[in-house]
Amino acid sequence: MTGGNEIPGLWAVAALVAYAMYRRLRRNFGRQQLRPARLGLRIAVLGAVGLAMMPVALRSAAFLWTSLAGIGLGLCLAVWAARRMRFERLDGRLYFIPHAYTGIAVSALFLGRIIYRFAGMAAGGSAAGGLNSNSYASMSPGAMVQSPLTVGLLWVLIAYYVYYYAALLWKSRHLARADFEPATEVALRSPK
Repeated sequence: MTGGNEIPGLWAVAALVAYAMYRRLRRNFGRQQLRPARLGLRIAVLGAVGLAMMPVALRSAAFLWTSLAGIGLGLCLAVWAARRMRFERLDGRLYFIPHAYTGIAVSALFLGRIIYRFAGMAAGGSAAGGLNSNSYASMSPGAMVQSPLTVGLLWVLIAYYVYYYAALLWKSRHLARADFEPATEVALRSPK
C-alpha cells in the first residue's frame, strides 16, 4: 500500500511533461524568431545527450538496430523539414517558419511513447491496488532506456533536432530569395 503523497508527485511529473510537450508543439507552428545562440546551445545539449546514449545503443543488437533506425528516420524527417522551412524578415529581425507537419510527427512519436509509458505505469499500479514504488521506478531515467523502442524514438528526436537546427543555422546564413515567404518577398521588392 502506498501513502497519499505519491499521487501529487505523479501529477507534478505529468504536468511538467504536458507543459514541455505544449512548448514543443507550439514551436511547430507559425513564425519563430531566429536565435542562433539558442540553436547552438540546443545542438550542443542534444549532441551531449547523444554521446551519453552511445553505451545504451551498443548494449545489444536490438538496441543497436533500433538506434540506427531511429537515427535514419530522424535524419530523413529533418532533411524533409529543412527543405521546406521558410524565412521572413520583419523589423530588421530574421524569423523562420518551420514545416509544421514534420515537427508535429516527430513530437507525436515521442508524446505517444510517453503516454504509453504513463498508461503502463498506471495499469501496473492499478493491478496492485494503487500506485506503488515500482510505478515510479518505471519512470526513472534509467528505466526509460530499458526498451529498444524508447531508445530508438529518443534517437529519432536527437537526430532530427541536431540536423534540423544545424540546417536552420546554415540556411539562415545562405539565404536566397526563394527561401522567403511570398508576402515577405513582395515587401522586400517594394520601396518604403
